[in-house]
Amino acid sequence: MFALILGIIVAYMVLASQFNSYLHPVTVLTILPLSVAGAAFALLMTGKSLNIFSMIGLLLLMGIVKKNSIILVDYANQVRERGLTAKEAMMHAGPVRLRPILMTATATLMAAIPPALGIGSGSEIRTPMAIAVIGGLIVATLLSLLVVPAFYVVADGWKDRLAVRFKRKKIPNILAQE
Repeated sequence: MFALILGIIVAYMVLASQFNSYLHPVTVLTILPLSVAGAAFALLMTGKSLNIFSMIGLLLLMGIVKKNSIILVDYANQVRERGLTAKEAMMHAGPVRLRPILMTATATLMAAIPPALGIGSGSEIRTPMAIAVIGGLIVATLLSLLVVPAFYVVADGWKDRLAVRFKRKKIPNILAQE
């Protein structure tokens, strides 16, 4: 649990430096709880336990899901530089970045199917890891195309409202000579 929390904190710090923002990393990380919920549901449905191997699968899952969110948010930020609103940017970024997101998810799912089916010796150890990855990736991929854009637009509205609320008034410089 400590490693998981530390990993999320480090991921936030790296993303904050990458995006030069405190808000966009939160947007990227909003999908992580949903991916964990998908993995837990898949483990529950298959009767597998949450063990060290399924936790390794969760770490792998979080990395892939986070990458998919980064792809979406980064492209939306690039589109926003052209002068579009947050909603327009996400409406443009979603279809353009859908293919890379689906390609990553599909490749990972295809790689996780053999261990999930329990093929080969020692498969009982690898099966919970693969099932966690498959369940979490399916849920996170479907919901990341809805949750991340929605949070991006809502967070942009919060940012605008906070900027208006805390906008500082200009103080005249009485020492400057005119």
